[in-house]
Amino acid sequence: MHLDWTALGEVAAVSVGVTVTVVVVFALGVLGLARREGARAQQDGTFTLGLGQATLCFLACAAVVAYGIHLIVPQLH
Repeated sequence: MHLDWTALGEVAAVSVGVTVTVVVVFALGVLGLARREGARAQQDGTFTLGLGQATLCFLACAAVVAYGIHLIVPQLH
């Protein structure tokens, strides 16, 4: 049995990279929701900025998850 260690390393590196990226983007989405709540409490004008940040971050996370499901499920090809 022969293992292609280079390919295995590439897959592991990409998996770790994408995982870290999705976690950071999700955390930025949670930060946007926290900013939204803080702006609501202070009657500040940055209410929509926090909501927009959260929406974009959560949509990006959902897109990555949907793409992963598309790659895994053979009926979607």
